[in-house]
Amino acid sequence: MKLQIQAVATENPPLVGGHPALDLLNTVPRMDGELVDLLQSDQDVVRWLAMVGWPLAHEARGLKTSSLLHTARALRETIRTLVERLKAGKRVDVEPLNIFLDEARSSLRLVANGRDGINLERQWMRNTPQQALAPIAESAAELIALGDLELMRQCEDEACVLWFYDRTKSHHRRWCSVSTCGNRNKVKAFRERKGQASQQR
Repeated sequence: MKLQIQAVATENPPLVGGHPALDLLNTVPRMDGELVDLLQSDQDVVRWLAMVGWPLAHEARGLKTSSLLHTARALRETIRTLVERLKAGKRVDVEPLNIFLDEARSSLRLVANGRDGINLERQWMRNTPQQALAPIAESAAELIALGDLELMRQCEDEACVLWFYDRTKSHHRRWCSVSTCGNRNKVKAFRERKGQASQQR
């Protein structure tokens, strides 16, 4: 995928995917007709991880390898290739994602919550960029192996490239967001119907 690389620090990546792996793909939206990478620095990746529920906090400063950005982009394109090929009915090579999974170092931990009882949580080591991104890699693997391929969709707006996992009861979701692409297409359809009606008079 050819990207227009530019600084877009003021843009927050849209969280419309309904799944962290798809939200990672959505960090490359189309803006003004061009694909734009919203991840431009290690700090952008740290901020995005916090947005999807895996904050790095102080660990980001202690990563042994500096290029969290490079690793996040590589993971993103690995996931994109798998999802796009699966949706197209093509054979897939799972080894690139397995390489990310091999780097994951996690363990289960019991956490007492006072009156609420005891929870079981998984915790990941955060010493390398690969480990920092392990929750996303594992989430992507679960989506690919256990998710419903039919419910992994791209927005039907012809100008949009965002992905989502359709969790609606009817499974008829068409747009990444009803308020943006959905509304734009409803207005467009209304104008087309109005134009056809006026031509028939």
